[in-house]
Amino acid sequence: MQPPLITDRLIVRDWTTSDADVQAALALYGRPEVTEWLTPVIANVADLTAMRAVVQSWTESQPNLVPPTGRWAMQRRCDDAVVGGLVLRTLPPYDHDLELTWQLRPEAWGHGYATEAAAALLRWAFTYDIDEIFALARPDNTRAIATAERIGMEWVGETTKYYDTALQVYRIRQGDLPNGPASGRTED
Repeated sequence: MQPPLITDRLIVRDWTTSDADVQAALALYGRPEVTEWLTPVIANVADLTAMRAVVQSWTESQPNLVPPTGRWAMQRRCDDAVVGGLVLRTLPPYDHDLELTWQLRPEAWGHGYATEAAAALLRWAFTYDIDEIFALARPDNTRAIATAERIGMEWVGETTKYYDTALQVYRIRQGDLPNGPASGRTED
């Protein structure tokens, strides 16, 4: 995404292969309390070498993804700390439906960062020719469910068709986007 999305407190930007981004990604995806909620289920990344390879694959694939899909870092403006990540990708069978996911470092939980960044990303994503975006959450992932609801997503049911796991399905359409201070803008 060029230029990055800027919100009141955050910058949503592409990941880089810098040491700072790799370390920030490991502080996020190297934590079992984060990775246990990911779908499909993945193990936490074990070390900097493994994380560097993952981030390298993200940065190499990003330019080849069809917008609005991608993977971005969520960076706090006040101190430039990367506090989370966002992903917009197609759901299995990978032909149409888009899924929004967000992950935050545990020490960043409870500050509204996921809501703010996800709302900005949704506004940007809907500038493309798409009708709706979904979010999936395990039934006991109350944080993800609350975030989906705060960004205006509506519960549409439960399914096991994605990732062979019982998941709550939330959906938002462009006309459902709430207005408010979480709206993102792109930097000129």
